[in-house]
Amino acid sequence: MRAVITAAKRTVIGRQNGFLKTAEPHELAAALIKYLEKPLNGNLNEVILGNVVGPGGNIARLSALSAGLPASVSGMTIDRQCSAGLEAIRTACYFVQAGAGSCYIAGGTESASLSPFPQRARFSPDEWGDPEMGAAAELTAEAYHITRNMQDDYALLSYERSLRAFEDGCYEDEILPFQGLAVDESMTRKRRMDKIVSRAQPAFKKHGTVTAANSCGIHDGASAVVVMDEQKAKSLGLKPVLRFVDSEVSGVNPNFPQISPVPAIEKLLKKRGLSVQDIDLFEINEAFAVKIAACAQELGIPYHKLNVRGGALTLGHPYGASGAILVTRLFFEAVRRDDLKYVIAAIGSGGGIGTAVLFETAV
Repeated sequence: MRAVITAAKRTVIGRQNGFLKTAEPHELAAALIKYLEKPLNGNLNEVILGNVVGPGGNIARLSALSAGLPASVSGMTIDRQCSAGLEAIRTACYFVQAGAGSCYIAGGTESASLSPFPQRARFSPDEWGDPEMGAAAELTAEAYHITRNMQDDYALLSYERSLRAFEDGCYEDEILPFQGLAVDESMTRKRRMDKIVSRAQPAFKKHGTVTAANSCGIHDGASAVVVMDEQKAKSLGLKPVLRFVDSEVSGVNPNFPQISPVPAIEKLLKKRGLSVQDIDLFEINEAFAVKIAACAQELGIPYHKLNVRGGALTLGHPYGASGAILVTRLFFEAVRRDDLKYVIAAIGSGGGIGTAVLFETAV
């Protein structure tokens, strides 16, 4: 059996305590599930969702029932920190290929605004060190020689790409309107990002290089995809767009989580006998500009293949949903373009875990 993705959507992304501040994470996910389930004709086996900051319980099950699905459709919630949404999709792909089921809705949902936790959980024990993510970004910048200029240059590139994607209507394809909201909160006002980036002060270390302008914010949002057995999809008249090929997960020193996508991507490419040159597009979550600059530097990824429609530096990073947003973006790039063969979604997580998933286009 081959796992394919036949549909993908996300909600708008809102700032913490912004225009999604009253939306529960299961409400965000339920809207997507209800939409994605309609063409499946009752063939859905399970809903698998990533979630990081609560409120706890089995949010996937709650979301499925809130979407009006029958009680027979089960749910599973995954927490791999920022990799959770991508891990949910990865898990669904393996379930399909193992014959556990033929149809899943998988993704992630997050409401930082309504998180019941006053502070983050621990990522690693004292003997390893457990830095805040901003402090870890500074450590990564120092270890991999990523300068302030390199970070700011990438941040500006990302902002420009996001604005261009918005103006070209690319995000409209991705977004399922939620409670009348159809535009990401970051896109509701125009700002002179060149001045903001250049004037931003170090946010995590005196004389450091990581600023609020070359880092993502904290956000709310959800994203999900339909993962199916390819033959089942075709029998239902559904068109496969991305075909799952393989994936890898890798751990690194938890003091350098921003570099964790690198060994995961390296292992994945080596296992499949591929190189960076063989991959047409990469989506790597833009938690920090230093992360993207370091990963691109270590892997030799040219920026014209990387995050070509912008990313979290502009739109935001709803933790548990971000990995699924990467796949959603690749899905719609594959719909638009006929020059893609292989694409990779990758993300790093607190505690030093990197996840990478390889797809080939099926259109």
